[in-house]
Order: sequence, then C-alpha cells, then structure tokens
Amino acid sequence: MAASLLPHLSNTEFEETYRKCSELIKTLPKGKAWRTEHVVQYQGFWLNTTSALKGVLLVQDHFKARATDIILSAFMKCGTTWLRSLMFATANRYRFDLSTHPLLKTGPHDCFPMLDSYIYQGDSITHLELLPSPRLFASHMALDLFPKSVLASGCKFVYICRDPKDVLISKWHFMNKLRVKELAPLTLPEAYELFCQGVSEFGPFWDHVLGYWKASLELPDKILFLKYEDMKREPSVHLKRLAEFMGQPFSMEEEKKGLVEEILKLCSFENLSNLEVNKAGIQHFSDQLVIENRHFFRKGQIGDWENHLTEEMKNRIDRITEQKLKGSGLTLGASPLHNCSSWE
Repeated sequence: MAASLLPHLSNTEFEETYRKCSELIKTLPKGKAWRTEHVVQYQGFWLNTTSALKGVLLVQDHFKARATDIILSAFMKCGTTWLRSLMFATANRYRFDLSTHPLLKTGPHDCFPMLDSYIYQGDSITHLELLPSPRLFASHMALDLFPKSVLASGCKFVYICRDPKDVLISKWHFMNKLRVKELAPLTLPEAYELFCQGVSEFGPFWDHVLGYWKASLELPDKILFLKYEDMKREPSVHLKRLAEFMGQPFSMEEEKKGLVEEILKLCSFENLSNLEVNKAGIQHFSDQLVIENRHFFRKGQIGDWENHLTEEMKNRIDRITEQKLKGSGLTLGASPLHNCSSWE
C-alpha cells in the first residue's frame, strides 16, 4: 500500500470501510441500474454497489491529496478518454518521444489510474507513489463526494462536460455493452426515462455538472471547466489552455516546432482507435468490471442524439437542462458540428 496515498492505513481500517459499505447498502434508496440490477443513492448521487460506492467511501475515509495532484473528472461518457490522452501526453512531453510514445502501446486508461476504482485494489495502489509529479488521477465522482480535504490540499481538477442528449446516447450504447448477461438489454426508452429522472451511475447528470461549474467560478485557478464541443471546435486553443492550467505551458519554441499539433495528432481518435492495443486490449477496473478498450472508441458525431431521439424526447431534456442550469451562467446543448468521430 502506497504510504503517500493512504498513509498509515491498516488492514483493520480498510476492512472497517468495507463493513460500513455493506451496512450502507442495506439502508440507502435503490434505483434501477444501467449495467447491473441496482444502484443506490448516496449523498445525493447514484452509485453501483459493486465498485463505485466502495471506491467513494475509501476516497472519503482515506485518500490524502497532494497540492501537485491533478484530477481529471467528468460524468460518464463526456470525452475523458481523449482528455486523459491529452493530459498524459502534455504532462510527459519531455519524457517520451512521440514516435515511441507509451500511448502507442498502452490504452489511455492505463496511462493514469481511475482513482475511485484503483483505490480499493491493494495490489494496484503500490505503484501510485511512483507516478511523476504532478500525479494524475481520473474520477467520475461528483465534486461533493470528495472529502473537503482534497480541495483544501490545493490540488487541481480538470472537468469536461458535454451536451446531455449526447451523453445519454453514448452512455446507453456503452452500458449495454457492459450490462450483466443475466439481465435483458436496457432499451432506449428505459434509459431515457432513468436519465431524465437523474437515476444513472454517478448521476444526476445536471447536479454533477453544476457542482464543478460553480466551484470553477469560485476557484478558477484550481478547477478548469471544459466543454467537449468547444474542444472539438478549437483543439489547439484548448490544449494550450489545458497545458497552462497544468503548470506546463507550451513555449514559443514548442509551438513553432508544431508540438501542439503533434500531440493532437498522437491523441486523435483516428490514430488511437486504430492501434492494436485499443482494438484487442482490455482494461481491468476491478474483479467485477473488465472492459475491452475498443468500447471506449465509438464512431459517431457530436449531435448523434438526432439519430435516436424524437423531437418530444429532445425537448424534454432541453427543458430539464434549462431548468436545472437556470441562473448558473452555464449553457449546454450546442448545435451539432460537422460529422466526426466521437470519443467515448
């Protein structure tokens, strides 16, 4: 167990969190899940009981953040695969030659760990203290689920969000690929209704987004709030903004040499989705969750919801979005862009 991540954490303390998790599951409100049978509502958010709730509790009870940590966070299916690749390549551009880069042989999800999944796997935690500074983590946890000590540590968050209609469609496709075989496939009308009600792993979507949005307004030097659609429109602009936020801005010389464009090319959908590791490799999140890398790459477009949702369905989500975000200064649901490949 990495002392820097979970200092002085004994097996007894670890097991106590497990016991708390088991007892909580018995008392928390239940809802229909997308991948498994049930999710439970904990501190306002819906979590699966096989891994997410346990991971959240371990983070809350034991995770000690450092001021140099950077956590990539997002609701599921908002483009974290792409952003994870960009962050890793940017942070490590002095360590690796782009022609032999680890991303060419390693799936993006292996570049830095999903905190709330890895934290309860003892054998996986030991390598975390070896990560170069700044340590990079990813998470689907809502900001309100993190202990206050994390923000107080001075660490940074990079958050990315997306049009909720595209999130719905992307998540529906993805979760059906992972759905427990004993359960019938989740139909789009079922997924749509659950999403609108907020019953979705790590949801409600709107509460998740608003938590980070409001915090980014209060702490702009600690929380970078990005929109997937904006990044697709102007990737160079937002990659330079990301590097600046991470404390590793591109120099004029790097920009003149075309390094920004080279990193974008390395991390492009077209490049990574055609690599053998992302066609045949797997990602082991837990004993209960092993995902083929190819499932993180889906051909599509921004605005793919138009191929699935009726006008009535679209209008309902737009009304919910307008109501939930009213007065926040945040808008979501931009017009569709040109046809392009879509990160999952």
